[in-house]
Amino acid sequence: MQAINDFILAAAGQPWVLWLVLLCCLIDGFFPPVPSESVVVGLASVAASAGYPSPWLLMVVAGIGAFAGDNIAYQLGQSIGTTRWRWMRTHRLQNGFHWAQRELNRRPASLILVARFIPIGRVVVNLVAGATGFKRQRFVLLTVISAVVWSTYSVALGMFFGQWFASNHLLGVVVAIIGAVVLGLVIDRVIGKIRGPLKEG
Repeated sequence: MQAINDFILAAAGQPWVLWLVLLCCLIDGFFPPVPSESVVVGLASVAASAGYPSPWLLMVVAGIGAFAGDNIAYQLGQSIGTTRWRWMRTHRLQNGFHWAQRELNRRPASLILVARFIPIGRVVVNLVAGATGFKRQRFVLLTVISAVVWSTYSVALGMFFGQWFASNHLLGVVVAIIGAVVLGLVIDRVIGKIRGPLKEG
């Protein structure tokens, strides 16, 4: 998959490169081996020095692709569940599915936002959301937020810290996850306060 990443970065000045970004971010939502973070961060780093592609367009395209990919994973979970194929029934994956289901019931915003920054994690969480009947309207809202946060963070990371985080990729991921956890907890708390009075009413 590194070849895909290199090809897209080499084509940074081409007008069609954003279509490739959209495709990568979409497919990565349900097939994590396809790169998306590295493509977005890499192109944003190019934009910081060369002025192209447009960081704003990159942010919008990446966000749309991420949102679409997450919702495709939700639809797949709704259609096929989490036990249809043998690879889904491994002990490790089933443990992951059960954990995701518990956390979706407890703190859905935190889980969906954090999972967006973890390639396999987001696929597991979104599949489980679809398979367990997590309310679609709520899922769509949370994936809009997670896609905006992820694309904004990824572009900002490439624009301002691209060269530094290129050799400290793990640190970049840790920073992103910490930010997502904090934002997710805040959203969960706000949703809880809003739903409380509604339930009482």
